[in-house]
Amino acid sequence: MQLGLANLIDPRLHLLVDESRAFYEKRTAGRGPNSSEELRTFRAGVAEPTPATPPAVEELVVADGRSVPLRIHTPVDTAANGVFMDIHGGGFYMGSAADSDVRNRQLADALGIVVASVDYRLAPEHPWPAAPDDCEAAALWLIDHAQNRFGTAKLAVGGFSAGATLAMTTLLRLRNRGITAFDCAALQFGTYDLSAHTPAGRLIADEYFLEAYAGAAPDRTNPDLSPIYAELSNLPPVLMVVGEADILLQDNLAMAARLSAFGADVDLRVYPESPHGFTGHPTRMAQAALDDIQAWLGAHLRPAL
Repeated sequence: MQLGLANLIDPRLHLLVDESRAFYEKRTAGRGPNSSEELRTFRAGVAEPTPATPPAVEELVVADGRSVPLRIHTPVDTAANGVFMDIHGGGFYMGSAADSDVRNRQLADALGIVVASVDYRLAPEHPWPAAPDDCEAAALWLIDHAQNRFGTAKLAVGGFSAGATLAMTTLLRLRNRGITAFDCAALQFGTYDLSAHTPAGRLIADEYFLEAYAGAAPDRTNPDLSPIYAELSNLPPVLMVVGEADILLQDNLAMAARLSAFGADVDLRVYPESPHGFTGHPTRMAQAALDDIQAWLGAHLRPAL
């Protein structure tokens, strides 16, 4: 068995490298706000999200004594094959479910699924465990209502960056309750060590989002904060997508290895010369990754013949 990084890259993707390289040479690499002042300035300058057609249905759902807003996209003129619970990214302190409306509408129509995006509370106003509490409540509501509301009990969860972290945390919380209702998870470049104790985690040790999200948590190796420290048995199949140039590459490789060691069905895909957040960029490499995610989800949510 060969475990070199090259073996994790689909050869067809090398044909897209030159275009990606040209795009990133003209694009200044960015980073998230690095103080509360920068965060306030960033939030004040954020443009209104592009609306989807048809628009999402906004709904406040309640489960386990908690309420959380969802933005729900249902497929047009077709029965739903499943439900995908989307968790947006943004370092736990930026972004909203509405930011993904256009992409989630496209996903709903392409796969004939319901996409329910969680508007979880943001740090630092609402530090951990507010966000995972909200995501857990949304998951519990879907488990209880998906069949009657959408006509399907097939469930998937996923997200990008912080959303991927929260998706894994949600699966672990459900597993700890003895609930294994989700059929699969699609995770894009998540952060799995927020403690800065592993070599991979130390690469982002100075990022403000860690302080904003972890707050006063006494132990950042708590698996509810840093899933890489969790006991990872009895989880559904997982797709992990990450760029070769992502600062979180090592963290994702380590998480994939730990999942595999616990017997999980892990499909790890690395995209050459791609930085953090690359699936949100207008490149053919990004589209290839989105197509791969869509195909993988379709295969796992498609009704059995």
